[in-house]
Amino acid sequence: MDSILDSERSRRLLAALVREHIMTGEPVASSALAAAAGVEVSSATVRNILARLEEEGYVQQPHTSAGRTPTDRGYRFYVDLLLEEPRPHRSVSLVMARLRDAGNGEQFLVSVSHLLSQTSRHVGFAIAPAVDAAVFHQIEFVSLTPRRVLVIVVARRGEALQKVVETGEPWRPSELRQAANYLNAEFAGLPLEQARAAIFARLQEQRTMYDRLLGRALDLAHSGFENLSDEQRVYLEGTAMLLGDDAVRNGEASIAMLRTLLKMVDEKERLIRLLSEYMDGEGVTVVIGAEHGSPELRPFSLIASAYSEGGRLGAVGVLGPTRMRYSRTIALVDGVARAMSRLLKDTN
Repeated sequence: MDSILDSERSRRLLAALVREHIMTGEPVASSALAAAAGVEVSSATVRNILARLEEEGYVQQPHTSAGRTPTDRGYRFYVDLLLEEPRPHRSVSLVMARLRDAGNGEQFLVSVSHLLSQTSRHVGFAIAPAVDAAVFHQIEFVSLTPRRVLVIVVARRGEALQKVVETGEPWRPSELRQAANYLNAEFAGLPLEQARAAIFARLQEQRTMYDRLLGRALDLAHSGFENLSDEQRVYLEGTAMLLGDDAVRNGEASIAMLRTLLKMVDEKERLIRLLSEYMDGEGVTVVIGAEHGSPELRPFSLIASAYSEGGRLGAVGVLGPTRMRYSRTIALVDGVARAMSRLLKDTN
């Protein structure tokens, strides 16, 4: 049996129903649907098409006398139409203008999550690329006591990783400066993981040589690089907006699910793992309601896109109710990701 959506008229009616429901939050009556879709058909034909759409799982009728609302499958049909449409390049230029003075490293990603949240009125997030893929810029040694040194590893985009190292013998500030200068001259520009491996290899070689200060510098750097976290960092803003989302007000998301979701947001690492499952290279990804593998996320939709920083990928996106303004939010997330890739390319 052919699908009802083989008909152009039915596709236009379903798209119009989804748009109207997103705008009003109310079930859409068949009497108003033909005009909204811009098609000339009788009310009886509209009712027949809606009945077929309900049979195929694209719409549902909350009450016998009410109009229809889209199901997750109906939202998916609508979103797939939006993803096929070209998105305006003007939005990328506007986002670049807003982010150009947003700072570097962590502050830049904080600004991005704020922009996403404030513009979409949902939860906005920005995920940094994995730390071990970052490019080593410089190392700094700060003397805390003669035998305690703060090692600061700085990546090219401004990310800073810190570790306090207990040393077996005292260091003078002049020695620490000399050690840092040597390491920066030798290893700057390498990916962090390669820099760590190169320092370890050089340390093994140096132990057979006679330059004692050089050996101590390599040993100190190796201690600083040890156990650097390779987990990605996530910056979120707007979690309080979940409490005001229609999914909660309309009872689609239980309080228990909302608490679990907020806990997941607080833990962040768990959320990163979950979001990473959806990302498949660059481009916009949309996951709607029941498409989520995690039950906690099924009352919500996720719109995300990867951005590139020196060949490594991070992600930005929005988490909100299934009844969100997909067209505007997809354009926002896509524009932010494209703008970030361009800005980060310009500053690397």
